[in-house]
Amino acid sequence: MYRLPWAERIAAVASLTDTKRLQLFELVAASPGAVGRDEVAEAAGMARSTVSFHLDRLVQDGLLAVEFHKPAGRTGPGSGRPAKMYRPVGGEVGASVPDRNYDLAGELMAAAIEANQDEGGPVGDSLRAVAFRKGRELAEGSVGLEEFLAEAGYQPEPDGEGGYLLPNCPFHRLSRAHTAVVCDMNGAFLRGAAVGCGSPEDCVAPAAGPGHCCARIRGGS
Repeated sequence: MYRLPWAERIAAVASLTDTKRLQLFELVAASPGAVGRDEVAEAAGMARSTVSFHLDRLVQDGLLAVEFHKPAGRTGPGSGRPAKMYRPVGGEVGASVPDRNYDLAGELMAAAIEANQDEGGPVGDSLRAVAFRKGRELAEGSVGLEEFLAEAGYQPEPDGEGGYLLPNCPFHRLSRAHTAVVCDMNGAFLRGAAVGCGSPEDCVAPAAGPGHCCARIRGGS
């Protein structure tokens, strides 16, 4: 998936409210490469056991990743044993309630503008094509469409007819100001996601009414 699930992003942001954990994360993030616990402990002026606990918690919360490297410049018994090293997970971590994904909207729109500059034609056509491809790409390998929609922030709910309502719009603020453009993009993204999950493209249908996504998933397809 293109980013951490919503609940995990909340946990990651909450993890950094601990001042020691934030300090250690900043030390690791500022390093040009992966760093070990001893190096971080020395830089932070903290006990190795304390540093080890907080670094592993940052790994658990999805902010750091672990690598194992043979330490350079060490000799003697045990010197060849790979050491546990930490590095930041690529990308930014943000969270909002309810779940929003304005970064994805910006990525789709920028890619559509670039495609339009290269190929010409209506910008709307470029945006729909880009959104469809991105939805299909991100959804491929998902367990199913419902699971993908949940991870993407749509909060799918059964409609009692074999389909799903989508109570949350990940592009809510943009859709209020630019309804036609954003809903068109969102529909194409969802159709691509449906295809990526092995569902028919036409299972994505318009959904009228305020307070939820402009699309729904029809059952029986």
